Amino acid sequence: MNHCYSDNWYVLYVKSRHERKVENLLREIRIHTFVPFVKQVRKWSDRKKIVEVPLFPSYIFIKISSNTEFEKVRSVDGVCDYIHFGREYAKVTDEEINKIKLFLSINEFSDIETSSERLQIGQKYKITHGPLSGVECEVSMINNRDKIVVRIDSIRQNICATIPTDYLTEPAMLC
Repeated sequence: MNHCYSDNWYVLYVKSRHERKVENLLREIRIHTFVPFVKQVRKWSDRKKIVEVPLFPSYIFIKISSNTEFEKVRSVDGVCDYIHFGREYAKVTDEEINKIKLFLSINEFSDIETSSERLQIGQKYKITHGPLSGVECEVSMINNRDKIVVRIDSIRQNICATIPTDYLTEPAMLC
């Protein structure tokens, strides 16, 4: 498989509900990690509670710089393997990581969720207001609510969130 360690993040698949534990173990061995979390309301029969859950369940983004680090990560308790598609490891750029961080930092967005389904290519828009100004997106109707869809093609995932429609402008002209 192809290894190029500069300016790329790799994606680890970890045991179910082990994201925080593995993240802490990786930080102990000085591996730079990123695990995006979102807040959700969970309902039980007697109460409701706001909990933080991973945006991408069982995924941890790591930035490594050598083959030694690449192999060392595999021996961490809870790590299953690197995500790969065919013979190519999934690599995420700094730009994509920054978009995820920016996306999660915006308080006007609600109902954030992910999807790996390949959505039908629909109308494309450009966000004109707020911190995501200038970002191109695809808008779809889900449960009769306007949703913004940001695609992270390198890991074949989509991030969906409700966004105020006045943040959008006419369809973007894409090449």
